[in-house]
Amino acid sequence: MAITGDGTAAGGALSLHTGAANRAPMNRAPAQATGKPVDRGAETIGYRGPTACAAAGITYRQLDYWARTGLVEPSVRPAYGSGTQRLYSFRDVVVLKIVKRLLDTGVSLQNIRTAVQHLASRELSDLAQMTLMSDGATVYECTSPDEVVDLLQGGQGVFGIAVGVVWRDVEAGLSQLHGERVDTGETLVGHNPHDELARRRNRAV
Repeated sequence: MAITGDGTAAGGALSLHTGAANRAPMNRAPAQATGKPVDRGAETIGYRGPTACAAAGITYRQLDYWARTGLVEPSVRPAYGSGTQRLYSFRDVVVLKIVKRLLDTGVSLQNIRTAVQHLASRELSDLAQMTLMSDGATVYECTSPDEVVDLLQGGQGVFGIAVGVVWRDVEAGLSQLHGERVDTGETLVGHNPHDELARRRNRAV
């Protein structure tokens, strides 16, 4: 289902028009659960700015600018003055990586803001089943292969971002980096195979 400029429905994938940015995005029925189950515990872990940058493939300057302009703000803990550290959730880092990819492909910041607002309105479990496509002017949400094919056949879809692939990339990256428990502040040390190999070599010497 698409939302047209006047708010009426049309066939095809969900179109995230910038003109609808101030209206609540249209809700879809929840996608059927497939593949790897969602780790709800991921929402109890926060990641500091440098960790979020490393997993999302962005610079700290980009992270800081996006936070200060409200494009992607840390949902776990914002920065309060010079003595605090922002903490980003797993979802936040996935969105950061998606924003980076949209920017790299030339999507306007206005359209990206609309897409970010829409992603924020969806359940975490829905994101892994979603594909975002764009013709450079509009970002579309596809939740089935048929919708992707429809866009491609209609000449609308130019590129696509499989959110599930981004999800797995971020998950793999964060597993090797440090996190922080939201409730206790305990540092969770990631498992880096290179570090483990170095420790084994040191023990062998």
